[in-house]
Amino acid sequence: MPFSIQPRALSDAQIEQFIQDGFVRIEHAFPRELAEQGRAILWRDLPCDPQKPATWTQPVIRLGYYGDEPFRKAVNSPQLHAAFDQLVGRGRWRPRADLGTFPVRFPSPHDPGDAGWHVDVSFLGKDENVDNPDYSAWRVNVTSRGRALLMLFLFSDVGESDAPTRIRPGWHLDMARLLEPADESGMSHLMLDGIGTGRPEVLATGEAGAVYLCHPFLVHAAQMHRGSGPRFMAQPPLHPAEPFKLTRSDGDYSPVERAIRQALLARG
Repeated sequence: MPFSIQPRALSDAQIEQFIQDGFVRIEHAFPRELAEQGRAILWRDLPCDPQKPATWTQPVIRLGYYGDEPFRKAVNSPQLHAAFDQLVGRGRWRPRADLGTFPVRFPSPHDPGDAGWHVDVSFLGKDENVDNPDYSAWRVNVTSRGRALLMLFLFSDVGESDAPTRIRPGWHLDMARLLEPADESGMSHLMLDGIGTGRPEVLATGEAGAVYLCHPFLVHAAQMHRGSGPRFMAQPPLHPAEPFKLTRSDGDYSPVERAIRQALLARG
């Protein structure tokens, strides 16, 4: 039988960083040319002129869904697929055909109105109306039903002044402990301002083509844009092909599962 070595996008140290901090940044996860092509498509759909900053009158404009070729190629790069295998497990995630929505952030003195600390929810409660769901009532549970990873795709260069997403390393461990008592039913309407306040803050900066792969429990926040040019970033989920399990007879836990187990065992 021929022997094949599976490609590795992440080192052992990076995987350990993901477990402890809740995220890892992959430089050049997709070609810069795809980012440039993607921005041209997004500018086409924006109600403003890229050459006239005076037309950038809103702090944030949300666009989507985008499955055009540049976006489809970006999310399906071989390097990212290898990283998904390493963090979630081979055969345990579903490929994406798009990058979802883009919150395009513009330089502005105005509060964007969406800069609170939060964790992305991923499923609707059983008593909620599927035909008219209230997104604020969506839920997240200790096994992260419906979400394998949170991903941040940088389609423009993002410096410290360009509204980089704020994250606090290790906050995903606090979330796991918060969610455990709710079991599979999960929680909604989470108030997170008082959780993880002692942890340092990190900014999701980088060059176009970088991708942050984050634990689904990583709490994060937007912020005002104090730079000079628009920030283009997508933040789609990676969907699981099967539920996460916190008890496996074979011990074959993914790094996402290992982080949750570590958090719960530390409390016990």
